[in-house]
Amino acid sequence: MIIMSVESTCDETAVALVRDGREVLTDQIFSQADLHAIYGGVVPEIASRGHVEVIYQLADRAIAAAGIEKKDIDAVAVSFAPGLIGAVLVGVNFAKSVASALGVPLIPVHHVRAHMAANYLAYPQLEPPFVCLAISGGNTIIVDVRSYTDMRIVGATRDDAAGECFDKTARVLGLGYPGGKPVDDLSKGGDDRKYVLPISHIDGHPYDMSFSGLKTAVINLVHNAQQKGEELDKPSLCASFAKAVSDSLVPRTIAAAGELGYTKLVVAGGVAANSRIRADFEAAAKKAGLELFVPPLRLCGDNGAMVGAQAYYEYLSGNTADSDLNAYASMDLDSVR
Repeated sequence: MIIMSVESTCDETAVALVRDGREVLTDQIFSQADLHAIYGGVVPEIASRGHVEVIYQLADRAIAAAGIEKKDIDAVAVSFAPGLIGAVLVGVNFAKSVASALGVPLIPVHHVRAHMAANYLAYPQLEPPFVCLAISGGNTIIVDVRSYTDMRIVGATRDDAAGECFDKTARVLGLGYPGGKPVDDLSKGGDDRKYVLPISHIDGHPYDMSFSGLKTAVINLVHNAQQKGEELDKPSLCASFAKAVSDSLVPRTIAAAGELGYTKLVVAGGVAANSRIRADFEAAAKKAGLELFVPPLRLCGDNGAMVGAQAYYEYLSGNTADSDLNAYASMDLDSVR
């Protein structure tokens, strides 16, 4: 089964063709990062316009790159939630029009489910059940993945997502947007114990997290240094920040896997590209006797292939949509239509 899959929830436009949820025929991606960098973050209206300008071209390019014809497409899938509402609407309306024109099923896919499914593309042997930590600019959740489509959130951030904190840290340090890679690169030359930063604990909710205090602590530290004319050790601050984020994520996820009795642990999303977090998970999983699955860097960020991977299993479970499919700025992972 060949699925054309569309992703447009933020500032990447992507159209992919995926066979049977595991084989990527092509994944055409256009990133708007340079367009938004001058503003220090994503401007929703610019993102929406950017998707409109390239999405049809990407679809044509994907078909040509895969060496197939339009008649070979068996279904069309799209990330319909969550995301920037204008951006998501572009992808949803495009996918609905293509599905209608081709006379094939339309498959709605939750964006975070798609991130988790990126691991199916990298690891053919991976099957549920497992525990997954999904970490990105908009989401930080620990998920009990019971089957390909039956999932339950066991822990989540109460406020900011981990990825947002990376972007805000990069901004206050003048490292630009997106912030994940420059913070990661700079941290490799620093002392991760030089700056003591807060790690949250939520009474009665051991798997929930909070990152607003960490973000505020970094901003205050930088502003205080500027006001006093003191030189800031940016590499060490980045290293200390990455350690604080990792120390919030890794122990909770390992503990959740142990409580649920799972032997497989999956990490997904843009923040999964961070070298400190990847290394800490590798060490912790080995110590706990868990099999760890982390996607290659090319599958950590937003892409169309991950949508096609999850769409295959949504289709098998009977989750399809009609022409009244709408886009949503927010939606719980376990309340998918």
